[in-house]
Amino acid sequence: MTDYVIISDGSCDLTQEEAQALNIEIVPFYVEFLSDKHLKEGVDIKVRDFYKLMVDNPGNFPKSSLPSPQDYVNSFEKYLEAGKDIICLCITTKFSGSYNSALNAKQILEEDYPERKITIIDTMVNTVLQGLVVREAAKLKENGASYEEVVSAINKNKETGRIFFTVKGLSYLQHGGRIGKLSSIIGDFLKITPLICLRDGEIFSNGIAISRGRSLLKIKEHLLRYLDEVHATPESYIIAVGYGYDIEEATKFKDLIAKAVPGYQIVFSQIGATIAVHTGPYPIGVGVLKKF
Repeated sequence: MTDYVIISDGSCDLTQEEAQALNIEIVPFYVEFLSDKHLKEGVDIKVRDFYKLMVDNPGNFPKSSLPSPQDYVNSFEKYLEAGKDIICLCITTKFSGSYNSALNAKQILEEDYPERKITIIDTMVNTVLQGLVVREAAKLKENGASYEEVVSAINKNKETGRIFFTVKGLSYLQHGGRIGKLSSIIGDFLKITPLICLRDGEIFSNGIAISRGRSLLKIKEHLLRYLDEVHATPESYIIAVGYGYDIEEATKFKDLIAKAVPGYQIVFSQIGATIAVHTGPYPIGVGVLKKF
């Protein structure tokens, strides 16, 4: 059986240490803040340091940019030269063109490596939920699953992914075009906290709450409702708690979720800069995915 490697873009929000432990490679996104330098997330700037810059410089909005086709060529080619096939897992195409960059790299390399297989997958998710997809794929590979079995499992289960989350304040959503300026002003004045759901690769409004504390309780309710709808069990689904800058709040939230869903595996992970540029420094929520 031909060996293969699993690659993901930086939206999966795995640290370099986690990626090494899973035996996968990360192709990072770029971020730009308070300068014209494009920094590789997790390589040139640590995520925690990026959040600190955001917190210390309110009113300044960072930018992110996707990996280029050449970034993917650089990542892919060394494995192809070593005789390995590639499975590449990308952020939902509704959020980024990273999938297209990877696809372009595949087309560039296929002529030189016609005997190798390169599969590019739109995971239909992002951030810590994409990280769950990558973790599950890596676990299958570690347990001896074939290339085709891993690709099939990803495509079969990726649509089960959901994210339920909230942010603190609406200015970043307004700046990114997700809501209008007037809605942002009114929402901030009334201290309204938006509840957001990601499903089928897109984000949708999931209601509002009058305070941060209530929004976290509602996220728990949305999670429990979804687990009930899909008849989930701790053996069949995995959960991730994702957070931004405030790790103390996140730890309390994780404990709240763990108490509500006893027996479930809960991954605790910091949301990366790729998503934080759109949410601000205080996103928090849960992701849930059917195990492969």
